[in-house]
Amino acid sequence: MKRKEFLKNVAAGVVLPSFLNGISLKALAGTSTFHALSRLMGEDKVLVLIQLAGGNDGLNTVIPVDQYSAYSAARENIAIPENKALKLQGVEGTALHPSLTGFQQLFNEGKLGIIQAVSYPKPNFSHFRATDIWMTASDSNMVLNTGWAGRTLDHLFPQFPAHYPNATMPDPLAIQVGSVVSSTFQGPSFTMGIAISNTSKFYNLIEGKTDVESDSRWGEQINYIEEMSLKTDQYANVIKQAALKVTAQSDQYPAAGKNGLADQLKIVARLIGGGLKTKIYMVNMGSFDTHSKQTEDTDKTSGNHSSLLKKLSEAVTAFMADLEYLQVKDKVMGITFSEFGRRIKSNASGGTDHGAAAPMFYFGHTVKSGIIGNNPVLPANATVQDNVAMQHDFRAVYSSILQNWMGLSPDEAGAILPGQYPLIPVV
Repeated sequence: MKRKEFLKNVAAGVVLPSFLNGISLKALAGTSTFHALSRLMGEDKVLVLIQLAGGNDGLNTVIPVDQYSAYSAARENIAIPENKALKLQGVEGTALHPSLTGFQQLFNEGKLGIIQAVSYPKPNFSHFRATDIWMTASDSNMVLNTGWAGRTLDHLFPQFPAHYPNATMPDPLAIQVGSVVSSTFQGPSFTMGIAISNTSKFYNLIEGKTDVESDSRWGEQINYIEEMSLKTDQYANVIKQAALKVTAQSDQYPAAGKNGLADQLKIVARLIGGGLKTKIYMVNMGSFDTHSKQTEDTDKTSGNHSSLLKKLSEAVTAFMADLEYLQVKDKVMGITFSEFGRRIKSNASGGTDHGAAAPMFYFGHTVKSGIIGNNPVLPANATVQDNVAMQHDFRAVYSSILQNWMGLSPDEAGAILPGQYPLIPVV
């Protein structure tokens, strides 16, 4: 709904002064006026999804220092030293992995939050099936052929793709950077997003370059095919024009090629800053399947998992700085997700095996920061079968974002997910 339509359909002379006279949003909740206003406010909002592929180890990411003896007993060969864990302002008993210094700063500034122990009933421990569940928002015993974001976009933009692009929505509905379009964006009949297959393709597009030298064998023919492909892509030009509007970005990103996630998020920031109306972006980083050598033997704060978390923290921190630099900070919210967590007890190979619940991070300049939920309760003598118990269904996170960030009504969110889930105060 556009502003003119909103003003025509709502008694603006009564409703808008009512806000100024102190009537709370709570009093309007559930009314058609409230949902119309929420949808209007959500029109300008952008959601960024960060997939941590492989199953991130939540207990070494968000450390329950209030149960440190049980934690260290369960993970003697990979436990982060208590005095190295990063403390959070105003929080007792919970700390971050030492590599998450950027996340610590964002948390302390009120720009990042943590949702503890996110999963779903009867979790699946297969990478492929668990990823499918998170991307489609299905129950573990249900198979859906559409993604939760795809259904959302299909609802917001009916009759796609036949009547798109148009004057109201001239831009891609969703963009995935660094991969083919995932099932997250699959709609009832069509995929609702497009993919920028890798970061070099993006810069080739905006600079008018191709990947093959024209003087190489078959180079002219391949160049011709690539150029024709770009010209026939109805969204290539709008992406290029948006990117070209941004001539400078924050200098906080790592050097190109040093951090793949940061490279992806830099593109996302550039497109948002360039004015694309795209609603949802998705980026990803992998290698979180840390079955062995998760940490270095001589220094538990370093190793494979530490490197991954450092890159995640650096990338998101730079992205947040860039959103502020580009003056679009208030319109963007992001979340991290992984297909599952890891077991409470580490294995003999210095790693962790597939588990159940794990924390999610959410971030943005207008989020409600803090820690939602409690530290997982750890048994005094954990076994290899022990899992972190679920506190929050991941679909409650999705539902909260759909309603409180994107402006959908409870009924609309319930039809998309499907089902009704309690709101989580992330916004």
